[in-house]
Amino acid sequence: MIPTEQIMKFLPHRFPFLLVDRVVDLVHSKSIVALKNVTCNEQFFQGHFPEWKIMPGVLIVEAMAQAGAVLLFSSIPDPEKKFVVLSKIDKAKFKRMVVPGDQLRLDVEWTRTKGKVCQMKGKAFVDGEIAAEAEIYASVLDADELKDQKRPG
Repeated sequence: MIPTEQIMKFLPHRFPFLLVDRVVDLVHSKSIVALKNVTCNEQFFQGHFPEWKIMPGVLIVEAMAQAGAVLLFSSIPDPEKKFVVLSKIDKAKFKRMVVPGDQLRLDVEWTRTKGKVCQMKGKAFVDGEIAAEAEIYASVLDADELKDQKRPG
């Protein structure tokens, strides 16, 4: 099991955008199972929707992508010198609403790598029922490459 403190060493995300609470299973270079406890205090519920709180589907996909990034960071050499960025989402499907009190189980499998791009298949479950699934593509960049990128604004 990987606790939140270790997850925060892998991911640059912080509250309120850190969407992985803990890792319960990790097979290096293959798969990860992580959890996100969805509470009524999530900031996104203030606007989505105040009277009928539903976790936005895009944030469920982001939670799967963050779990996938933990898998990548834990499997690559020199992770402190790398940065993982989302490159593409494909075949996203939403099958069940996620509401306060739910625990999202994030199952992500690393399926292939081509160059710097890693393909993963993610599934999010609530009580054993699939809530969402997607193919996630992430690029693993050297941190030095980011220094050369122009920042917006």
